[in-house]
Amino acid sequence: MKAEEARKLADDALNDLAAALKQGKSETLTAYLAAMGRFHQYSFGNVMLIALQKPDATRVTGFRTWKKLGRFVMKGEKGIVIIAPMMIRPKEQDGSEQGDSRDEHRPMLRFKAVYVFDVSQTDGEALPEFARVGGNPDGHTDRLKALVTDQGIALEYADSLGGPDGLSCIGTIRLRNGLAPAEEFSVLTHELAHEMLHKSERRRETTKTIRETEAEAVAFVVCQAIGLEPGTAAADYIRLYNGDAGTLAESLDHIQKTAAEILAAIVNEPAGDDQ
Repeated sequence: MKAEEARKLADDALNDLAAALKQGKSETLTAYLAAMGRFHQYSFGNVMLIALQKPDATRVTGFRTWKKLGRFVMKGEKGIVIIAPMMIRPKEQDGSEQGDSRDEHRPMLRFKAVYVFDVSQTDGEALPEFARVGGNPDGHTDRLKALVTDQGIALEYADSLGGPDGLSCIGTIRLRNGLAPAEEFSVLTHELAHEMLHKSERRRETTKTIRETEAEAVAFVVCQAIGLEPGTAAADYIRLYNGDAGTLAESLDHIQKTAAEILAAIVNEPAGDDQ
């Protein structure tokens, strides 16, 4: 693909993405955020307790919260013990001696053991899933991997990355095993964009919101250009990091150049293009 063709594709795709960002959260993202908001953010100590008792746990919460989400703990499942804080207010006793300090009647922080359960220990209604890219990347994934290698970047796979589908680690990209073909292509493009845009001195000039907006916008442009179906995935991802159409507009030049460079490398020119 010629450079000018790649730039034109990038411009058209970025206009579509800007329009999607202006429309607000999709129903998919709204449902996803509502469900995720019910999951507790556990302390480091409780995370360690969960990992020790159930290393493969992914989404953990209490019996009642699962019930509110339309799921129930299956019979015979053993709860995961964590430590929860609770406030205790001492009872005032009649006829207390003069001179008793008021501190004796102030609420006191205490801790107790409570039980939580992983999603794998439950059954019921399906949890809302984050929007995903669809379609078939055909041979573009192999050409994208070749571009990654040409950039001097190592590509590795792992069964788990602690939550993300991909990670960019200055010269190394790691992807989670088991991604669908379209998702693998999209995530790899996203992480390659990080490597190309955010591993230099420019990183100091950006925020997390800017970096994630830029990387996902590049992935959106490239995915749409090769015929994949991004749907609301890119816009939802950017909103998840508090990005919007304004953030996108401020980074258009960086996004367009990076997307065009990737497209020019991975999209074959049609036969007879120079005739």
